[in-house]
Amino acid sequence: MLAKRLSPSALAGTNPEELAGAVLLAPVQLSGRTLRKGTRVDRSLGTELIAAARSGGLSQSLRIAWPEASDLHEDEAAERLAAAAIGPGIERHSPRQSRLDLAAGWDGVLHVHTDGLARLNTIDSLELFTLFHGQAVRTGQVVASVKVAPHLIATALVEAGVRIADEHAPLLEVRPYLALEVAALVAETIGGSALARFEAGARTKVEALGGRFVETTVIASGEPDAAEREARAALESLALARKLQVILVGGVSAGDPLAPFFAALLSLGGRVVRHGVPAHPGSMIWLAELAGSQILGLPQCGMFTMATAADLILPRLLTGERLTPGALAQLAHGGVLTREMRFRFPAYAQDLEAPEG
Repeated sequence: MLAKRLSPSALAGTNPEELAGAVLLAPVQLSGRTLRKGTRVDRSLGTELIAAARSGGLSQSLRIAWPEASDLHEDEAAERLAAAAIGPGIERHSPRQSRLDLAAGWDGVLHVHTDGLARLNTIDSLELFTLFHGQAVRTGQVVASVKVAPHLIATALVEAGVRIADEHAPLLEVRPYLALEVAALVAETIGGSALARFEAGARTKVEALGGRFVETTVIASGEPDAAEREARAALESLALARKLQVILVGGVSAGDPLAPFFAALLSLGGRVVRHGVPAHPGSMIWLAELAGSQILGLPQCGMFTMATAADLILPRLLTGERLTPGALAQLAHGGVLTREMRFRFPAYAQDLEAPEG
C-alpha cells in the first residue's frame, strides 16, 4: 500500500488517471456531501476532486492510498471473513461504514466457537465480535459484526483468518428451536392455584421457544417409597415409552441426595449430569438424562414463573442440544444474572421477577 497526503495545490496538478483505484483514508467534504473514509476513487470521482481543488472548492488535504496487487479493500476483506465464519441460521448484511453485520436467520440459540473466535482475533487488524455463546436470539437480530481496521489490508492476513474459521467451522451458527413436546413432573405438594401458576409459567416458556407443553404429572405421595414408585412410573412413561426429549421437574433440589426422584432416576439407568449450575439466581438447578431424555429440575415449582439460570438452559434444550458438564460449566462466565444481564435471556424472561436470596 502506498499512502500520500495531497495538498489542494498538489491535487490540482494531478491527472485523474493517477487517482483511479485509490482509497480515501479520511472523510472529504465535496460539493455539499461527505465522502466517507474507505471510499474508492474511480476516474469520475478523481476528476471531481481535482476540479474542486483547482476551483478552491476543496480546502483540506487529501489523505489517500493506492492498493498493491496483494491488498484487499476493507469491504472485500469483511465479506471473505464473514463467508468463512458463518454457519446455518446466519445472514449477511451488506458492508456499511467498513462494518459488516451478521444477523439471525431464525429464532434460536447463538453458538460461537469461542476458541476459534479468539484465535482469529489475534491476527492484527482482523475483527470479529459477537453476542454471548448460548444467547437466545430473534430473527433479524444482529448477532455478530466483521470488519478490518485499515481500509486496505494484505490478502495474506485475511486468508489466515479464513483458515482459522474453516478449522473451527461453523465458527458461528444459530440453532433453531424444535417443535418438541415437553412434559413436567411435580415432586412437591402443590395444588389449586399454585399448580395452575406452575403450569402456566412452564407452558409460556416452552411455547415461546417453539415447543408444546403437554402435561404435568404430580407425585402425590409424601411417603418416600411410594413417591419413588410414582416418580419411576412417570419417568418410564415420559422418557422410556414416549421418548420425550425434554422433561421439566419442579420441587427437587440439587442439594437433596435423599429425594425419591433421584432414586427413581438411578433405578432406571439415568444419571445426574450436573448438581447445581455456576450461575445465580438458580444455582440449585440440576440437569439429568435418561435414555434420550434431558431432564431439567428446579428446587421449587414457583421458580418456573421466575427468571433464573434455567432460562439460559431451556432454550438450548429446545434446540435439541445435548448439554454436557463442560457446556454447563461455561455458564460461570456471565453467571451473575442481575437485571443488567437480562439481555441474555429469551424475551419471555426479561421482565419476570427473580427468586429472593
